[in-house]
Amino acid sequence: MYIDELRDFCLSLPAVEECMPFGPNHLVFKHKLKIFLLVGLEDHPIRFNVKCNPERAIALRESYPESILPGYHMNKKHWNTVYVDGRLSAGQLQEFIQHSYDLVKK
Repeated sequence: MYIDELRDFCLSLPAVEECMPFGPNHLVFKHKLKIFLLVGLEDHPIRFNVKCNPERAIALRESYPESILPGYHMNKKHWNTVYVDGRLSAGQLQEFIQHSYDLVKK
């Protein structure tokens, strides 16, 4: 998944806004003012932060220790950092994004 595909997927979700509140190097996606994804535009490989149910966050980190880590500069209980390095499929990445979106949409 490339940054434009990530962006397109996020913007395909209902009532999503994109912004750059942390400067020109970080793109943020929100649903009704609540952040569900943060991505660094200069990171290689691409990595993004998404919200996650705490129990699921731990399980994902244990299942994919090279690709999913506790949220970088975020609350580590509720956020994961996901590396887009080819180890996870586009479907898995979209599932993580959708889960984050659903959490903030509640």
